[in-house]
Amino acid sequence: MFAFTARAVVQVGKGGLRNITTKAKQNNGRFRVATGAGIAGAGAGTVTVALLGFGASSPDWNQVREDISEMIDDAKVVNPSVDEGVQGGGGFVAPMLLRLAWHCSGTYCKSAQNGGSDGGTMRFKPECDHGGNAGLGIARDLLAPIKAKHPSISYADLYILAGVVAVEDMGGPKVTFNYGRTDAKGAAEPKDDARFSPDGRLPDGDKHAQHIRDIFYRMGFDDRGIVALSGAHAVGRCHTDRSGFWGPWTHAESTLSNEYYRLMFEEKWTPKKTHKGKKWNGPPQFENPEGDLMMLSTDLALVNDPEFRVWAEKYYKDEALFFKDFAKYYQQLNELGCKNLHSEIPWYKFW
Repeated sequence: MFAFTARAVVQVGKGGLRNITTKAKQNNGRFRVATGAGIAGAGAGTVTVALLGFGASSPDWNQVREDISEMIDDAKVVNPSVDEGVQGGGGFVAPMLLRLAWHCSGTYCKSAQNGGSDGGTMRFKPECDHGGNAGLGIARDLLAPIKAKHPSISYADLYILAGVVAVEDMGGPKVTFNYGRTDAKGAAEPKDDARFSPDGRLPDGDKHAQHIRDIFYRMGFDDRGIVALSGAHAVGRCHTDRSGFWGPWTHAESTLSNEYYRLMFEEKWTPKKTHKGKKWNGPPQFENPEGDLMMLSTDLALVNDPEFRVWAEKYYKDEALFFKDFAKYYQQLNELGCKNLHSEIPWYKFW
């Protein structure tokens, strides 16, 4: 393990190190596989171990992982936006893949028993046009050639694995991936196909603590899980042509670390009033004194709400704890509503 304190883009070898931030740690080993068939928490899908020689053959998951990682690191891959700043390439599409997986999974409702990542339902209208999914067609298009190369995998599994690989590629923790999600054949109403869900189930950045709890409690998470999963805002940025918000949360948009929590506590955040010398006309957000970083109302709720603040402060002071919890809750998120998932580890590798 090693740490850097640079705000720079470094390209080393095929995957290399990119955009390293204060206290961010880069993992050794590019393509790693879980060492066990992790059983997720409440609300997550059941997991079985596929026995060699029984049932359909498993895809070469290591090869799929490598193809995703190579696409992430491809300097020619772009994430176009009307905003200035990073447009993708050399690792900067990884946050968008994490967002894709998150939004596929974050539609689950434990009481209605519908939504979640099964079905790959974001491929169809109206879900692909839901406001929270703006710009994610770019991510789905980037993954299309990998799906064509590996036709035996489902879109639903591919989208989730892309998020898992993105997390690891950005220096984050290893997240257990279990496969077996199915693909819906076409659009359907949730009452006819429980893999689908209505609009309005993803968080709105201009809301406050109760809204966050309403969104996450609906999926079955507690306050600890809410704060841990919010740490995904350590990477990526907002785009005015998508969410309407502007800017990155940290100076290391492609490095997953606890920097998000550190900045939350250590920077002074004030309402954004101007943008490029003109009056800010976008939705309410906050900026640091330099105006080059941002926080949403839902972000600052993690320090303003006493129960959330307990966990935000723990993650600010302990990156290892953040990584441990993020890996746990992110796997749980990915498996909400899924059934009959299989470990990507062949049974004979458990001994």
